[in-house]
Amino acid sequence: MIVVTEKAKNRILELRKEEGRNENENIRVSVKGGGCSGLMYDLGFDGQVVETDHVFEDKGIKIIVDRKSLLYLAGTTLEFTDGLNGKGFQFVNPNASRTCGCGESFSV
Repeated sequence: MIVVTEKAKNRILELRKEEGRNENENIRVSVKGGGCSGLMYDLGFDGQVVETDHVFEDKGIKIIVDRKSLLYLAGTTLEFTDGLNGKGFQFVNPNASRTCGCGESFSV
């Protein structure tokens, strides 16, 4: 399960509208190799769900996660910050043993 904070939900809805996306396009979160800590997050809109995907819903936002990424993302919270230290989506991942300074990559 992935939890979405209220600020993240609001930003996702804003982006969906700004980009002209329809309501069938949900958020896909995945983990890929790379980044300064070895693994990095990938976040985007996606309108297709395949048989091996897991779909979660929190606060009305549907999140699609592929089977492999789910191992790394279970229990993660998706946040959005717009403070002085930077603006963007951040992942609070209890499975990460180490994260980089930008918060976009991690290791387990």
